[in-house]
Amino acid sequence: MLNKLYDQYHEIINYLIVGVLTTVVSLGTYYLCVFTFLDPNSALQLQLANIISWVAAVTFAYFTNRKFVFNSTNKNVLEEASKFFMSRVSTLVMDMVIMFVGCTLLGFNDKIVKLVVQVIVTVANYVLSKLLVFKKDKK
Repeated sequence: MLNKLYDQYHEIINYLIVGVLTTVVSLGTYYLCVFTFLDPNSALQLQLANIISWVAAVTFAYFTNRKFVFNSTNKNVLEEASKFFMSRVSTLVMDMVIMFVGCTLLGFNDKIVKLVVQVIVTVANYVLSKLLVFKKDKK
């Protein structure tokens, strides 16, 4: 029964697993930045930590999504990676806006807001990857 469910939903299940791992990379990088050398109480340093965590997470996500989720065989890796990174820019902007509003304007805890943002971004990233980056050619 589990094999049948996995076969039916393998892409979504693999995406969720990779998404959790990507979230760990993102949060780990973000927390490392704000606990060691960047001050999350500074709006500029908060966004810098956010961008550094984004770069680490998107790099990890591209390679794991390509191999384990969408099983891409696209020979033009540079073009595909460019599309992937560009699609993630929109969710980076979304991430930054939510962090700015939640932390800088409303004063919420940056660690909690970052967790909430990760859920929103994960869903948006799947849709963008499925529709724009790793779309299957119709034969």
